Amino acid sequence: MTTALVLAAGLGSRIRDVAGGLPKPLMPFGGAPILAHNLRWLAASGVTLAWINLHYGADLIRDRIGDGSAFGLSIRYVYEPELLGTAGALGNIGAEITETSLVVYGDSVVRFDLDALWARHRALGAEATVALFDQDRHLNTGIAGGRVRVAADGTIAEFVEGAGAAALSSLVNAGVYAVEPSLLDLIPPGRLVDFGREVFPAMLGQDRKLAAHVIDPQGVCLGLDTPESHAAGQRLLAEGRLVLA
Repeated sequence: MTTALVLAAGLGSRIRDVAGGLPKPLMPFGGAPILAHNLRWLAASGVTLAWINLHYGADLIRDRIGDGSAFGLSIRYVYEPELLGTAGALGNIGAEITETSLVVYGDSVVRFDLDALWARHRALGAEATVALFDQDRHLNTGIAGGRVRVAADGTIAEFVEGAGAAALSSLVNAGVYAVEPSLLDLIPPGRLVDFGREVFPAMLGQDRKLAAHVIDPQGVCLGLDTPESHAAGQRLLAEGRLVLA
C-alpha cells in the first residue's frame, strides 16, 4: 500500500477551546502537530502518496504541511466545501483509488506495524480491513470508537457505533483501514457517508468480507479530539510512557 487518505476536514467543535482556533490536525502534541506525526509514520511505513481532505482551517493546514517533502511524501489536497464524512472523503477521490489504499484518521496518533495490517488484508482476501486496539491491553486515551466482535476466521461479525457499543467487546476501531477500490460502490459520490455507521454495516449486510486486524502488542492508539483525550495523551508523554520520534 503506497497511497493513503488522511482525514483532516473535521470541524473540531469538541476541542475548539483547547485548540485555540487551530484545526484539530495541527494541534501540537509531543513537539509537532498531530498531522505531522501521522505523515512521518506513514512515510516510514512505505507510503509515498498521501491525500489530505480539508475543510475547517484548510489554508492553515496547507501552509503548515506543504507539499509533503519535509515528511518524505508527496501530498495532494482536496477541499470539501461541505463535509463528506469519513467514507464520503474516499468517494470524493474515487477516481484516484485504483489499488489497495489506506484511510487514516488525522486527529489521532497511532503507531503499529502497517505491514502486518497489509498482510492480514491480503491473507483474508478482504475488501476492507479495520485496525483494532484492545482498550484493556494497548496504550490508548479512551477513544469512544466503534466496537467489534471478531469471528473465528478473523472477519468482523459485528460492528457497533454509539449506544451499546461498549458492551460488545474491548476491541475498538483504531481509525486506520485498508480498503479496496471495489468498496467505492457503497459510497455514493458527493454525499455525506460514514464508514462506521453506513459502509461497514452495509458490508456485513451484504456478506462482503470485512476483516479485523488487532494491532501488535507495542501498538498505540491515541484519540486526541476531546479536551479529556488530549489531556490523557499529554500525561502519557509527561510520564514517559509514550515516546514519539
